Amino acid sequence: MARKNVGTKVGKRAAKKTTAKPRVTTKAGETSGKTNAGAGRNSYPRQSAPKAMRIARAILEQNAGHATTRAEAAAFLGLSATGAFGVEISSGVKYGFLDQPDAGKIQPTARARKILKPQSPGDVVEGYREAVLTAPVISEVYQRYRGENLPDDPFFSNALADSYHVPSENFAEFKQIFIDSLEAAELIERHGDKTRLLDVSDTASGSSAPSEHLRKLERATNVSSKDTCFVMQPFAAPLGDYYEKIYKPAIEKAGLTPMRADADIFATGKIMDQVWTGINAAKVLVAELTSRNPNVFYELGLAHALKKPVVLVSAKEDDVPFDLQHIRVIYYDTTDPFWGQKLLDKVAENVLSAIRNPEEAIFSAPT
Repeated sequence: MARKNVGTKVGKRAAKKTTAKPRVTTKAGETSGKTNAGAGRNSYPRQSAPKAMRIARAILEQNAGHATTRAEAAAFLGLSATGAFGVEISSGVKYGFLDQPDAGKIQPTARARKILKPQSPGDVVEGYREAVLTAPVISEVYQRYRGENLPDDPFFSNALADSYHVPSENFAEFKQIFIDSLEAAELIERHGDKTRLLDVSDTASGSSAPSEHLRKLERATNVSSKDTCFVMQPFAAPLGDYYEKIYKPAIEKAGLTPMRADADIFATGKIMDQVWTGINAAKVLVAELTSRNPNVFYELGLAHALKKPVVLVSAKEDDVPFDLQHIRVIYYDTTDPFWGQKLLDKVAENVLSAIRNPEEAIFSAPT
């Protein structure tokens, strides 16, 4: 059955889930205690990246960037070297703005100097991006949602608590730190009331090696090559060409067998019977929503009625119906020279994430 590809002009545009262990939260917010050893080192920075630059800036301005004691650094800012100042140092270290060359001493790093004394126009943004992509928890949350709109607060709070052990009472604090840090790194776009994270994955080399985020999902998700992923998309070019170039290799990268009605279902009978069989048998599905193809939407309705997890993909915000916008959607920008590889990698990750965290990919009527 031929599909019409209505309006095909393409516009711009989870980490391992574990059972939470008992934990103790200090006044400063750092998790600690015998049940969660090392959590202080691995918890998120307590200041945004711009605010965490304060100590490095003071040392650079008042001591020429040389290593100084904590007491001296605090004196530069007119602060006490105890209490909150120690938390601020910890944040600077986690972003890679402060180094500790000797016991009790700190100094600005090359990353901090890049931001504070830029030598080229792109240094400041590049420095903040390096900080965001290496800071514990912040980097992991960014990798999970890059190329997507941040979920609504209830879903976001649950994901942070379940996957990253950010207590619900810390949600507002973490979200503000996360947003402020990503804004400094120019990794955020506003689309109406939605906040989208730009995907700046390093794909220039064209490497097909799995990312660390994908490796974590692989370890956390039980799949086999016998499991199928059914792709719902227009058949006509250019969108129809994405199956061989992007969706099929992405699904194979995730360890499942890709299927599409016109290419991979050979049973006799009506095409919709075959589509129904493919959808019903699939462990997870991918839906290309760009162009609002009616056949794709019909198949998506079948998948949702069956409570199947679906990875939604679109090049245009307007092509995603309002009542689907509470589900995770991957957005891609074909003006980005590396958009194809970025989309391939993200689809592979979200296929596994949808299996691991089906509540994020199964349709439920908004309340």
